[in-house]
Amino acid sequence: MVLIDIRAYTGVMPELPEVETVARGLENALIGQSFTSVTLRRANLRFPFPERFAQTITDNKIVHIGRRAKYLLIHFADQTVLIGHLGMSGSFRIDEKISPEPEKHDHMILKTGNGTTVRYHDPRRFGFMILTTEDEMDTHPQLMNIGPEPLGNDFNGPVLADRLKGKKGPIKTALLDQKTVAGVGNIYACEALHLAGVSPKRIAGTIAGKRADALAGAIRQVLQDAILSGGSTLRNYSTTSGELGYFQHKFQVYDKENTPCPKENCKGTIKRIVQSGRSTFFCSSCQR
Repeated sequence: MVLIDIRAYTGVMPELPEVETVARGLENALIGQSFTSVTLRRANLRFPFPERFAQTITDNKIVHIGRRAKYLLIHFADQTVLIGHLGMSGSFRIDEKISPEPEKHDHMILKTGNGTTVRYHDPRRFGFMILTTEDEMDTHPQLMNIGPEPLGNDFNGPVLADRLKGKKGPIKTALLDQKTVAGVGNIYACEALHLAGVSPKRIAGTIAGKRADALAGAIRQVLQDAILSGGSTLRNYSTTSGELGYFQHKFQVYDKENTPCPKENCKGTIKRIVQSGRSTFFCSSCQR
């Protein structure tokens, strides 16, 4: 039975809610288990697999599976940590009690002692799997400069304002910088800015006080709502139960160009502009 099938073939990289959904699904299936077999069907994805990758994670008990920003983290009993990124087309597929024939783009096949098979599938090979240790996580190049987790207890308006201080570019662009805040991508930045009533064109360094409080709260709310909805389905995305994520049905502005603003008493229309090569959707009437 396929439990997880996360895909993003549209060129849209999974954001925090999608990676959180993957982490929770993998944890439900794998926590306390060990991989008895690790098969790498090619030498590299975006990067080469680390030396002794298969040997390091074989027969090594999985004690925790979590996330940092858009990175998947699998923690093993010997303090090894696998850092995974889905790229634009990566997916984890879990089959219980059966071992299906590998498909063309199944690049890594993991088997556990209880008969579960995990396949990492990635047609475009923009994802990667690398290793570090618990002691080295904070200084690892992929993780060391990431900003605060927006779902963490310490994230609030003053923290956000401090991260934005002195930034002269637009707030939308600043939110996509993972050094500002972890895990927020294009979709959820558009949605959070609309919820907070903040124009995506506003200079980032001017976000302070009540405006920063509103934006920090909106970021948290949008991400939490998306996780509860299983993420956003862009053609091919499904949750750990095999059902499609459905937060895309709750989009207020993203991909809603030329439709009426959904906010009560707002008579504006959703517009689309391009910022740093990315589409931004917003309402110029209620976002200031």
